[in-house]
Amino acid sequence: MSVTPPTSGELDEAVRTSPVFTPFTLPNGATIPNRLAKAAMEENMAAAGQLPGEALFRLYRRWSHGGAGLIITGNVMVHAEALTGPGGVVLDKDSPLEPFQEWATAAKSGGARVWMQINHPGRQIRADMPGVAWAPSAIRVDIGRNSGRFAEPVEMNAEQIEQTVRRFAETARRAEAAGFDGVEIHAAHGYLLSQFLSPLSNRRSDRWGGSLENRARLLLDIVRAVRAAVAPGFAVAVKLNSADFQRGGFDADDAAAVIALLAPLGVDVVELSGGSYEAPAMTGQAGDERTRSREAYFLGLAEDLAATSPVPLMLTGGVARLPVAEEILSGGIDLVGMGSALAMDPGLPNRWRHDASARVVLTPVRIADKAVASAAGMARIRQQLRRLGAGRNPRPGIGPVGSLVRETLLQRGALRRYRRWLGGRTPVAP
Repeated sequence: MSVTPPTSGELDEAVRTSPVFTPFTLPNGATIPNRLAKAAMEENMAAAGQLPGEALFRLYRRWSHGGAGLIITGNVMVHAEALTGPGGVVLDKDSPLEPFQEWATAAKSGGARVWMQINHPGRQIRADMPGVAWAPSAIRVDIGRNSGRFAEPVEMNAEQIEQTVRRFAETARRAEAAGFDGVEIHAAHGYLLSQFLSPLSNRRSDRWGGSLENRARLLLDIVRAVRAAVAPGFAVAVKLNSADFQRGGFDADDAAAVIALLAPLGVDVVELSGGSYEAPAMTGQAGDERTRSREAYFLGLAEDLAATSPVPLMLTGGVARLPVAEEILSGGIDLVGMGSALAMDPGLPNRWRHDASARVVLTPVRIADKAVASAAGMARIRQQLRRLGAGRNPRPGIGPVGSLVRETLLQRGALRRYRRWLGGRTPVAP
């Protein structure tokens, strides 16, 4: 029996009516134009004063006009003395609001909604960085022979924990004032809130340690404080690991329990990812049989969580093809997050509207050391972001090793600037 191939018009109609391009209404009543989100990628591209500048404005305008319905910024730091990298953006009570207003305007210029990801690195902070390295317990990041690159953390006391709750709420309040549509609280990838959730990094015996309910206390208190600080129509999301991919760490059952705890607190979306600096699953370096080697790394875990989740879910991790995005939605997930693919082709969502076969192919990073491979892969992506921020097009042929070298040199200059800025700044009161 012969099969008549579809006409180009029929293909266009199939793409146009794809569930990927249908709107999604959040629990708070706000609507996202389609199901595609530009997921957070750490740019480390702050201008002077740890503020967003022209490079970030250009980058986000490009994404906004690329067709994604939602744009989530790279992490914005709530504590000026604790940055994931020296080029990080800081928004606290002493930050001028005008650059953030311009950033929000740029990110919304093409019709997308924009959320600010807000974060505290905790112990995942470089040893050469000034400031503080706080953690639930004084346990250093362990990445083998490269562990010395991370600071020795100190265990947080009750006042520092309460300060952190207030900082997250203040940053969220100011993000709303600047014109953002929501915030995403980062509780994944081994950063501070993820550290509290994991029994491997949280060995406390007080009210913030021990049981999962205690380990989740800081996250839940922050969500309550943020929700109280912003309007009902302002979105509040949480980024959560589906699993840490470390034996004895935070796992999928824990994730399901935390989602249930978040549900009554006014959370609009939980974004699922996975891993940490110690087990960098978020860059495709997990090696876990439940993750895919190239696309939709955490789909199996996410589908299991979606079966019982009382909160809308978003899945991020390696998506580069329209059929994969559609498969994610068919598995009960509500939003599809894309990171690396939109660094290489910021207009990919718009291309999918006319060509269902359009895709981005990233050559795998073949470095034996998973931590180094992860860093090199992120450096390669960051080089593309810098090109977009400079008004140029991406260059997919840039290699990961050369990118890591270039990023290392750029970060040295950023570190000098950050030291000067932090040393001359009036300390921020809690």
